[in-house]
Amino acid sequence: MSETPMEHDFWLQKWREGSIGFHRQTPMPQLLRHWPDLALPVNARVLVPLCGKTPDMVWLRQQGHEVLGVELSPLAVEQFFNEQQLTPEIVETPAGVHYRADGMEIIQADVFDLVASTLATCDAVYDRAALIALPPVLRQRYAREIYGRLPVGCRGLVVTLEYDQNEMNGPPFAVDAAMVGALLGDDWQVRPLEHREALQDAPHFRSRGLTALQTGVYQIDGG
Repeated sequence: MSETPMEHDFWLQKWREGSIGFHRQTPMPQLLRHWPDLALPVNARVLVPLCGKTPDMVWLRQQGHEVLGVELSPLAVEQFFNEQQLTPEIVETPAGVHYRADGMEIIQADVFDLVASTLATCDAVYDRAALIALPPVLRQRYAREIYGRLPVGCRGLVVTLEYDQNEMNGPPFAVDAAMVGALLGDDWQVRPLEHREALQDAPHFRSRGLTALQTGVYQIDGG
């Protein structure tokens, strides 16, 4: 079963309108600071769920990794390859449309449509956008169906936002350390790495009513 049409329509409309304040033109500083500490093999395959057109994927590829993004919006996928000046091979499958070029693959599909055999190929996960994009009911399902099917030995980074949910409606949603532990702690070792003030770097959140905002970064190790 996929996400509700309301969830789909919300994100597809954001991309159509260009209302993508969540997109960064440069790689996330948290990724650059903490990814090397995972000590992954150079050729590790990295899952990037709800990837949009993030340049984080390019940076991961530059480290020698194979990159597997998953993105609902075909517009976002097309923009990614156009902006990287790459012409992807495109293959349609029952589980989504696969775009491949230069060691980077994006599956244009609902993340919940990923098949177990695809998730089993991943050595690592980088979650900067997915956990905080999903409302609580879908977040629990996401943890169960995506993280729950990643292989033993998988490692990764999870980046979250923390704020008073009474001040602003998500997405992005507030996900604190206790929530990360509740979602992933049964199957993953969760280690907090960083907790920083972030509102000064995100004025668009201030305009939505926030008076405080922090980012959290967690290292996760599976099995």
